[in-house]
Amino acid sequence: MAVVVWIVEGTWTACVDAARAHVPDGSEIVLLHVSGHEEPGVAHGAFAGLLGRGSPTRDPGSLIERLAAESAHRLLEEAAERLGRSCTRVERSGRIEREVVAAAEDADLLVLARDGDRSRLGPRSLGPHSRFVVDHAPCPLLLVWPEAAPDLSGIPAPPPHHP
Repeated sequence: MAVVVWIVEGTWTACVDAARAHVPDGSEIVLLHVSGHEEPGVAHGAFAGLLGRGSPTRDPGSLIERLAAESAHRLLEEAAERLGRSCTRVERSGRIEREVVAAAEDADLLVLARDGDRSRLGPRSLGPHSRFVVDHAPCPLLLVWPEAAPDLSGIPAPPPHHP
C-alpha cells in the first residue's frame, strides 16, 4: 500500500498519528510538505518594483524561500521521528493544492487534516487548499480532525417533513 501523508504546520501530528494507527505495517509511506510560491513571489516583486536596481543578494524573496525550505526540512524530520517507521520525505513547492493532488497520483491513500473552522462540523472545517484536495484527490482519503471533533449538536435540524 502506498500512502501519502500531507504534512502541514499546525495539523501534521494528527496526520502522522492517523497513519501510525491506520496504515498497515510494510506500507510505503511518503511524508509530503508543500511550500507555496505566493509569499516569495510577492517579496520578489516588491523588491524588483520598489527597490529597483538593488543587489540580487538582498532580495527578500530569496530569504523567504530559504527559510521555508529549512522549516519544511525540520518539520519533515519531526514527522518522520514521530511516525517511527520507514518513510520517504518529499518537499515540493508551487500551488499547494495542485502539488498535493499530483503527489497522490499513484497513492492508495492520502492522509490529511481539517484546516478550516474546527469549532463546528461541516464544510467550513476545510480550508481552501484542503477543499480542493478533497474534491480532486485521485485516491481514497483519510480526513482527520487535528483535535477532538466537535459534538454533533452543531448539526442543523433536518427540514420539516411535508406529506
